[in-house]
Amino acid sequence: MLSPRMPDVASLEMLVAVADQGSFSAAGKALGLSQQAISSRMRSLESRLGVSLLVRTPRGSALTQDGVLVGRWARDVLAAAELLDVGAAALRREGHQELVVAASQTVAEHLLPGWLVELRRGQEQRGIPATVIKLLVSNSAGTIEHLRNGSAALGFVETPTLPSDLHAAAVRQDELVLVVSPDHPWAARSRPVTAAELARCALIVREEGSGTRDALDAAMVAAGIPRCEPARMELSTSAAVRSAVAAGTAPAVMSSLAVRDDLALKRLVRVPVRGVALNRTITALWLTGGQSHAGPARDLIALAGR
Repeated sequence: MLSPRMPDVASLEMLVAVADQGSFSAAGKALGLSQQAISSRMRSLESRLGVSLLVRTPRGSALTQDGVLVGRWARDVLAAAELLDVGAAALRREGHQELVVAASQTVAEHLLPGWLVELRRGQEQRGIPATVIKLLVSNSAGTIEHLRNGSAALGFVETPTLPSDLHAAAVRQDELVLVVSPDHPWAARSRPVTAAELARCALIVREEGSGTRDALDAAMVAAGIPRCEPARMELSTSAAVRSAVAAGTAPAVMSSLAVRDDLALKRLVRVPVRGVALNRTITALWLTGGQSHAGPARDLIALAGR
């Protein structure tokens, strides 16, 4: 059994805060407590342990040699306490947390699988039940709608136009590339396609509301050369666009993630473009005032940003 001198977790948190912040007042601000409360608790902690932990000076507080040891042990205890707290919370939710994620096609097909593997691995390492993920795949507009109507707690989009009623966090950049079939005249040209040429080309595009289409239109407007030629074909999936391009129907601007395998297999050819920045930001979204930016959703956002 533990001895009566064993301190409570809150006192250990305060000791670590004083060590990290360098003074009672700074530790109090970090923990939302008064300087007097911290000072009183530290005196009680020293009395309980029977060890001098802190040296107090006009400029702040520092750990004694014994305090350094106790502080190191305190961090181990706090880490174990956090694991217990998180694990018990998961068990209270019947052993499994559930998170509904909405994502645009590019994210859902090429990025989310890896993120979810890492999320599960991290949860297993921490000894907590794995989160049950339900995935809703749509375009960026559909993802935003899922968040607004409450059918998803977290979303990932590529559109440059972000809604003001949702929280947003940029997680990574994605490059857009111009691709053609190997038989297309642009496949063999030695110089890049200009922004003006791209504006005059009838492209294969995604449907309205797609992040890829929105990003391309925004990039052309930013370059001062909006697209003036109507689309040759409008398709609702990246796979359909790739197939149409490979068949020689027309060029397309797509995510480099979506065409990586086709380029490696030489089913498609990447054509350099000059005069327009073809890139976009992948953004995590969640409902303002909601609780989705916590727990597994918070962890998933962090993984996406690596």
